Amino acid sequence: MAFTFTDENVNEIIANEPVVVVDCWATWCGPCMGMAPIIDELAKEYEGKAVIGKYNVDEEGDFASEQRVMALPTIIFFKNGEKVARLAGSQTRESLVAKIEEVLA
Repeated sequence: MAFTFTDENVNEIIANEPVVVVDCWATWCGPCMGMAPIIDELAKEYEGKAVIGKYNVDEEGDFASEQRVMALPTIIFFKNGEKVARLAGSQTRESLVAKIEEVLA
C-alpha cells in the first residue's frame, strides 16, 4: 500500500528519506484512479529503497501549490531532499519503474 502524504508530513519525509516519490492525485481524476494500483504495487516493491506514496490534492493543497502542480496525475521524484524529476499525465508501469531506477542509481 502506498504511503499517504499530507501537508503536515510531506516535507519532513522528503528531507529525511533518500528517495521519495509523490503521486499528486484526486478521486475525480480518471487517469489517477487508473494508476492507483500501479503506485500501490511499486510502493510495496520498492519498500526499503524509496518512499512511494499519494498526495490527494483535494484534501491537501499547500504542497501542490508549492510544487506548482497544474495537471493530474503529477508524479514528483526527490533524492536527498532535492526535486530531481517530474512526470505529468498517465504513466505506464514501465515508465515509472525506469524513472525510479534512474533516481535510485
